Amino acid sequence: MNAPAEESGKTRIGSILYEILETVLLAVVIWLVVNFATARYVVEGESMEPNLHTGQFLIVSRLSYMEIGDAIKLGSPERGDIVVFDFPGNPSDDYVKRIIGLPGETIEINQEGQVFVNGVMLEEPYLSAEQTVPYRGRSGTWTVPEGSYFVLGDNRNSSSDSRSWGPLEEQYLVGKAWVSYWPPRYWRVIPHYEYVSAE
Repeated sequence: MNAPAEESGKTRIGSILYEILETVLLAVVIWLVVNFATARYVVEGESMEPNLHTGQFLIVSRLSYMEIGDAIKLGSPERGDIVVFDFPGNPSDDYVKRIIGLPGETIEINQEGQVFVNGVMLEEPYLSAEQTVPYRGRSGTWTVPEGSYFVLGDNRNSSSDSRSWGPLEEQYLVGKAWVSYWPPRYWRVIPHYEYVSAE
C-alpha cells in the first residue's frame, strides 16, 4: 500500500535534482558567455587621470574588435577608444590607454605636447591642463604601421605609452573599455569622442 507514496517521493526528489542540475548548467553557460564576451580590469596608476583613477574597476568588451573567421569583423579600433591591452614588453601586464593614431597615419607631438595627426592638430577635450602643462613628455614624429595603433595616456606627463615603446600591434588588444562599475561614484558608460578635425 505504501509503494505509490514511495514512488511519488522518488519522483519529487528526481524532479528537484533535475531542476538543480538545470540551474547549475544554466549558470555555467551564462558565466562562460560573459567571460567570453567581456573581461574585468582594475586601473593601476595615474596615467589615465583625470578620466580613470587607481582602483577603478572596468568591464572590457572583447567583442568590440573580434573577428569571426576571415569574413566577419565585429568592429575596428577607433581614435578615442580607451583600450585595455597586454603590454608588448611583458604580456603578463595589462595596460589601459587611449587610441590616438590609426594604421598608416603620421603622429607628431611638439614640445608643447600638442598632437597632430597627418598635420592636423587633434582636439582633445578629455585632457586636463594639470596633466599637460607644462609638457614634460617626449616629442617627435611616428608613422603608425599597418595592424598597429598609437596609444597615449590622458595624463601625458605620467604615462608609459607609444611615445616610449612605439605603436601597439593589434594582436595585443584585449578589448575596449566599456563600463566603469566600481566604486559606485564612478559608475558610467565610458564615453567615446568624435574627432572631426583629424579625419
